[in-house]
Amino acid sequence: MSAQPAPLAGNGAAPAIDTDQQETREWMDALSAVIDKEGAERAHFLIEQLLEHARQNSIDMPFSGNTGYVNTIEPEQEARCAGNIAIEKRLRAYMRWNAMAMVVRANRLDPADGGDLGGHIGSFASVASMFGAGFNHFWHAESEGHGGDLLYIQGHSSPGIYARAFLEGRLTEEQLDSFRQEVDGKGLSSYPHPKLMPEFWQFPTVSMGLGPLMAIYQARFLKYLHARGIANTENRKVWVFCGDGEMDEPESLGAIGLAARESLDNLVFVVNCNLQRLDGPVRGNGKIVQELEGEFRGSGWNVIKLLWGAGWDALLARDKTGKLRQLMMETLDGDYQAMKANDGAFVRKNFFGKYPETLQLVEHMTDEEVFELRRGGHEPTKVYAAFHAANEHKGQPTVLLIKTVKGYGMGKAGEGKNTVHQTKKLSDEDIKYIRDRFNIPIPDSELHKIPYYKPADDTPEIKYLHERRKALGGYLPHRRVKADEHFTVPALETFKAILDPTAEGREISTTQAYVRFITQLLRDQALGPRVVPILVDEARTFGMEGLFRQIGIYNPKGQLYTPVDRDQVMYYREDKAGQILQEGINEAGGMASWIAAATSYSTNNRIMVPFYVYYSMFGFQRIGDLAWAAGDMQARGFLLGGTSGRTTLNGEGLQHEDGHSHILANTIPNCVTYDPTFAHEVAVIMHRGLKRMVEQQENVFYYITLLNENYPMPGLTAGTEEQIIKGMYLCKPGAVPPQGTSDAGDIRVQLLGSGTILRESLAAQTLLAADWGVQADVWSCPSFNELTREGQDADRWNLLHPLETPRVPFVAQQLGTSTGPVVASTDYMKAYAEQIRPFIPKGRTYKVLGTDGFGRSDFRSKLREHFEVNRHYIVVAALKALSEDGVLPATKVAEAIAKYNIQADKVNPLYA
Repeated sequence: MSAQPAPLAGNGAAPAIDTDQQETREWMDALSAVIDKEGAERAHFLIEQLLEHARQNSIDMPFSGNTGYVNTIEPEQEARCAGNIAIEKRLRAYMRWNAMAMVVRANRLDPADGGDLGGHIGSFASVASMFGAGFNHFWHAESEGHGGDLLYIQGHSSPGIYARAFLEGRLTEEQLDSFRQEVDGKGLSSYPHPKLMPEFWQFPTVSMGLGPLMAIYQARFLKYLHARGIANTENRKVWVFCGDGEMDEPESLGAIGLAARESLDNLVFVVNCNLQRLDGPVRGNGKIVQELEGEFRGSGWNVIKLLWGAGWDALLARDKTGKLRQLMMETLDGDYQAMKANDGAFVRKNFFGKYPETLQLVEHMTDEEVFELRRGGHEPTKVYAAFHAANEHKGQPTVLLIKTVKGYGMGKAGEGKNTVHQTKKLSDEDIKYIRDRFNIPIPDSELHKIPYYKPADDTPEIKYLHERRKALGGYLPHRRVKADEHFTVPALETFKAILDPTAEGREISTTQAYVRFITQLLRDQALGPRVVPILVDEARTFGMEGLFRQIGIYNPKGQLYTPVDRDQVMYYREDKAGQILQEGINEAGGMASWIAAATSYSTNNRIMVPFYVYYSMFGFQRIGDLAWAAGDMQARGFLLGGTSGRTTLNGEGLQHEDGHSHILANTIPNCVTYDPTFAHEVAVIMHRGLKRMVEQQENVFYYITLLNENYPMPGLTAGTEEQIIKGMYLCKPGAVPPQGTSDAGDIRVQLLGSGTILRESLAAQTLLAADWGVQADVWSCPSFNELTREGQDADRWNLLHPLETPRVPFVAQQLGTSTGPVVASTDYMKAYAEQIRPFIPKGRTYKVLGTDGFGRSDFRSKLREHFEVNRHYIVVAALKALSEDGVLPATKVAEAIAKYNIQADKVNPLYA
């Protein structure tokens, strides 16, 4: 069977030759008769039967996911809105005005340092009717008996949302006047940002493409919660507003197959097809609606197109020749844009005038009436009908492709023009035009002030506004800051098996320590069911396959097949109520699932504890924008970067070896990061994370790197727990001079390390003592990032409190009683450990070793030699520091370089 789309009129493809026109007409007449007498459903059934018959007879059939360039819902099929259309129209007008006024007023400010605040008028102008239908009739707030619908608002339309909240009394005029002026705490954020407006916005959406992707996994997570009996989510919907230009982002369409595969009928995409992106047309030479229709229908979505307003219905009914439908199809998007950027005479000549038959259809209409033929997205009754159909549809996700005009109502200032996205300043004439077009009751004498307009609370409009939201459970958008439920985290002693030293001759990795921790946590009767393990097809890599049978993999269809390993203990078990979210080879999907679970306390009033483990190289580097969004959304959960570090992963090479994820993670203020070396560190850190995120409901999330390298674990030294959390503790002190002898001969250095390279520091400690008579104290530094943040905070306090007793950074406190130079070594770029240089006690030499440069394949020992972070380089760095301090001669450094066969003239690994 051919998978090629059928040629469409107007795309330049040669039409098929009709060799028997009479026979064709008979077939067409027969189908028309069925449609007229028995309806569209019967006709659809017959066509499907014919197509299946053709397939069985191996007839090559061209595929097309497209329908005509007309509305999907016929006028007689439209659900009727029971609301007060006239009042809703007035409310929309007030919102349009206030949204415009807010942006224009903000950009008429003249700060001393210059510059504009920016803002967008055109986006909300195109989507106002859609928001009106949703807020007035469809979108439920969280209330008793309803968990609330989730709204992913098109970010650039935020002024319209603020304008509505102003009419509702949720925002003040002072707040509107502080649009994009947030530093003093009264302002409104430029776009949806939960971090900045924590009780208002739920989802950040203006990083294009992330909203659609996150929403799909949010909808799936609602199904997951319901299937597992954690929350009743069956009456909740996820509504996602996107721009047609935004759909070019790979993330926007990247997961639509999952939505169809898992029958996410709780998901509705609304694509605002105003045919324009920031610079120009989305598809000037094509038709974005048709393109998206094919993409979504081909992926298994229910597609509803709303292209034309009510004024077109009569014209289409009179279009007996089909020329109007043909003209609609063959007109390109670039030309459609021009129609709305001009006037009725232009439309009559350049659109209807293409064919005599279409020109005749509008001969009774004035130019003004021709221009007033609206696009579907500006026809409230049709928007309601489309939303109603989407809301009621079962078994599939739905996409609404709704055609609008960008800058609708702005006139020559921007309506349909390429410059409309950047239009934020309007002349007095433009403002007067908008006032007149939407009948805003503001006199000419006040117009120069661009005043906000809000009817009195006892007017029919404001009463209606509140009545509609009361009927739907409350006001939106609204964000829950904390969950109502509470959990107690198991005591640290519960994880004793991980805290204790490994048995003689036994070796494990920190990855195994993590698996043991999560396995123990799953046994907790209260908190265990809230654990959400998330995998991206690497469970066996991280030794987690034992969880397959124990808690099962979530699949809404269960397991319809018999797995090939069914006879094994750890077989691949899928289950309708499975606990694991297995995302396949899909890091972005894994992160989107993690975000849904990590924000469940807010979106679902259910505390969940997600653990997402992945190759550390494919984390922040690959999905960093999603991680930033997670910070904005105040996510709580664990990200686990497996096989971390530049030298721990034998054989995989450049693309897999991570030497910088901790630097990237540290850019997110509420991401708490650790690079532990030992199992007990993993347990202490994860336990503290649970206490902060679950018990205290603190808005942080954790990034912990894990190793696949096995070695003996020394166990927890009592009293070091707080130091582990702060990021630094004395792991193994060097030998001290015998009692009664002088300290003068005690040549000593301080060795700092994290992750796998801490073990090289421990080996260097032995070499320094045996080969050079130098004692070393070895410090485990599970988090140079936490040390840096604490030190910078102390520095800031000291800067701003010059008359107070200075605070001492924790690094300086720890090293304050020690002696000798300091050498830090990690499996990450030098910049990671360099961060704490300002906090090293004054007068102490500080050397840093790290793995700058591209990774490559080899054994660990070779890689550590290549990147100059092994025990020999640590020894040389320590001796060099001692020589710079005048304690040892430089000849000792040269001797060490020769003794350990270090190639002093080899290329710098940064450039190798």
